[in-house]
Amino acid sequence: MGAFIAEQNLDQKINETFGNATDWFVDAILAEIPLTDDVGIPWVLVVLFSGAMFFTIYFKGINFRDFFTAIQVVRGKFDHLENGNTTEKEEVTKNGEVSHFQALTTAVSATVGLGNIAGVAIALSIGGPGATLWMVLIGVLGMSSKFVECTLGVKYREIDEHGKVFGGPMYYLKKGLSEKGYQKLGKVLAVLFSIMCIGGSFGGGNMFQANQAFKLFNKVLIPDGAMIQGQGWVFGVVMAILVAVVIIGGIKKIASVTDKIVPFMVLTYILSVLVVLGLNFSAIPTALKSIWDGAFDPQGVIGGFVGVLIQGFRRGAFSNEAGIGSASIAHSAVKTDYPASEGLVALLEPFIDTVVVCTMTALVLIITGQVDTGMQINSEQGVLLTASALESGVSWFPYLLTIAVVLFAFSSMISWSYYGYQSWSYLFGRSKRMEYIYKSIFCCFTVIGASATLNAVTDFSDAMVFAMMVPNMVGLFLLKDKVKQELKRYKHKIFEML
Repeated sequence: MGAFIAEQNLDQKINETFGNATDWFVDAILAEIPLTDDVGIPWVLVVLFSGAMFFTIYFKGINFRDFFTAIQVVRGKFDHLENGNTTEKEEVTKNGEVSHFQALTTAVSATVGLGNIAGVAIALSIGGPGATLWMVLIGVLGMSSKFVECTLGVKYREIDEHGKVFGGPMYYLKKGLSEKGYQKLGKVLAVLFSIMCIGGSFGGGNMFQANQAFKLFNKVLIPDGAMIQGQGWVFGVVMAILVAVVIIGGIKKIASVTDKIVPFMVLTYILSVLVVLGLNFSAIPTALKSIWDGAFDPQGVIGGFVGVLIQGFRRGAFSNEAGIGSASIAHSAVKTDYPASEGLVALLEPFIDTVVVCTMTALVLIITGQVDTGMQINSEQGVLLTASALESGVSWFPYLLTIAVVLFAFSSMISWSYYGYQSWSYLFGRSKRMEYIYKSIFCCFTVIGASATLNAVTDFSDAMVFAMMVPNMVGLFLLKDKVKQELKRYKHKIFEML
């Protein structure tokens, strides 16, 4: 007991010291533009939403008109385009390391996580059922931003003599902006993005995932969870070992794991939700009506329409990471000679993450009555509310959810380790020594995240993730014409085939 108290005191001291040093940055990134006396909107959310809307218009609704083309690309219908004019579906391109499907699952594994389960409950508790509609809207618009950044990720990637791919915003910021005559600006933005991506990989992409997974594991799977209180480091060590086994192998190993884990965990979660929705089928129309009515005329919601809109947008934008730039790092490793092909694949990501998973979570929470508007809940309570919602359908579903959450956390960690390493290698070089230094530090943070409650550290790293949007959005706007050229080139190739 004394050791546990000492550990808590150490956590508090670290929190206080780190918080005092970094609060200015967190406050600046998450600062809100006041709209009413009670409601403000984060400025980063304004930029993300405005950017998504602009790209949707600029590319003439690509998120709608090319949705089914994107599905066909993932299925491999156009793979033979990589082989000149032949019609055999075989991969002959040497440019890349993973398939379209593997690149998609790697990126999805980083975005589909605890936010889709806990974050939705928080959004509904603040904004009411109507927040769901705005989550869907930002998810649909975010598909356009994702298309732009992932097309650029492939276009400006670098491939070394061993066929290893290095790509992402740092490369299209440096090389792309140099082509536009902004060489110094591109270099500065690339460095800023890399620094913030590394910080985000240690915190939100690692520590937070390990911490929340352990808490749910502790409460649901261990009947007397208090008995292992303070022993999160054991869980952290196990997770760190599993993460290390995967990430040492690089993107090919990561992709070979995520292309199996992601479909399994997403389908497991969706099927569990569908069972509960099926058992409460008669309540679905009422739930849908409450979502529609609440979006435009919410009763009892502080901040009214604006408050609901903001909470829906906030969850949607921060869930799918469209405009942040992180996903383009995973997608840049794809085997293709047509950057726009992977951009099309990438636009499916916000649809899966936000439109499907977040919406289904919201529906099951609304139908089972687990969330009331005005409730004050945190991420841990949000996960437990979703577990209770599933338990109302089948008693053992919370155990299934716990397994899914641990897999969500694990897949997010291995994908973010790749994001962080790519940024690390951009700053410090691509030697094996630098690679193992980063991966060792990453695994150490896994143990820390599971065993400590360092809110100030994770708040800072989350702010760094959101701050990645600033340099990335500058690059997307300045290089949008390059994306249009690549899209035209790929579509022309498809039309030739047809």
